[in-house]
Amino acid sequence: MRSKFATFIMTVVIFLIVSVFVLFGTILWEEFINIDVFVQPEEVKTIISENHNTIEEEIKTPQMVRNQLDEIKPVEQKQTSEVEDNNVIINKYFYHQLDEHAKTIYQAFEGNKERMKTGTYKIELGNSFTSLLNQNNGQEQLGEYYQSAIEAYTYDNPDVFYLSPNKMYLNIETTTQGSKVSYYVYINSGNEPNYLIDEFSSKEQVDKAIHAIEQTRDKILQNRKSSTYEQIKMVHDYLIDNVEYDTTISEENIYNIYGAMIQKRAVCEGYARSFKYLMDCLEIPCTLVIGKGTNSEGKTENHAWNYVQLKNKWYAIDCTWDDPISLTGWVSSSAKNRYFLKGSNDMMKDHTPSGQFTEGGKMFSYPPLSTSNYQD
Repeated sequence: MRSKFATFIMTVVIFLIVSVFVLFGTILWEEFINIDVFVQPEEVKTIISENHNTIEEEIKTPQMVRNQLDEIKPVEQKQTSEVEDNNVIINKYFYHQLDEHAKTIYQAFEGNKERMKTGTYKIELGNSFTSLLNQNNGQEQLGEYYQSAIEAYTYDNPDVFYLSPNKMYLNIETTTQGSKVSYYVYINSGNEPNYLIDEFSSKEQVDKAIHAIEQTRDKILQNRKSSTYEQIKMVHDYLIDNVEYDTTISEENIYNIYGAMIQKRAVCEGYARSFKYLMDCLEIPCTLVIGKGTNSEGKTENHAWNYVQLKNKWYAIDCTWDDPISLTGWVSSSAKNRYFLKGSNDMMKDHTPSGQFTEGGKMFSYPPLSTSNYQD
């Protein structure tokens, strides 16, 4: 009798042990991770036009690639649940047009600006987008917010000339534990060695370039004037007198401030970004503007210029077209100021702004121009 009872007890114990292992194994296998990678930006035209030819650089719009990992990673191992850069104070023109999700991403860029010089730093956005990603089209929405954020960031901040949005990837890591789903978001360089532009490959090179730009900036601004008008005129004249318009489209950095301010060669985007950079240093409100320009030959092409604020009104400035190519080597003073502090009545005759930086992207707005030209 005792033998049968002992056998019964042993059977129950073995059954319970087996059940525990089965249950544990089931829970373990229910956990899995997916990573969704948004490739930023594609099939979009960056505005980098010139006086006589139009060059269009292809940029990518977000595309999602699903990659399921075999690794099992519990939710508790997540490194952070919130973006830690949301206390960054930002007063930039395009930033204020973003919704809260896009602002969170923009803040992460701004808060990690120094770290991003390496081109390999992982920008962690944490679990802040879980509510959004739990929606049916949450991943697509987040991709749109990311695109808007990186567009606003690069147009607001010409000093981050070393970053290449084409090499920056938004990753969505999905962890499922039973019926609970959580999302962990971060930005990295994907399979690229880094997310720096091709001209730079290390933080040391970036820092050296920034130092050179800041030295040039200091030389320019040491001649700063007493009035805002004179400050604007000083920067405008410096760029058209010292930067050569690049017609080869083969030089490095011709679309950014390093090319214009250090190598002294640029296309319209390099002129416009440099003008904004120097206006920012002088704390004079200024925006980068992209759109179409119709040149003196009647040809319409992609173009970039600026709007600047003076005495509570906004005026247009086109440093590129105020630096015309002359066969004689001499250009009249009037030709060098044809597009200086212009109102909409004159500027819109041959300049048509577009607030959509990428195809299918967010439509940004520009400050309303004064209808008439500035009168000193």
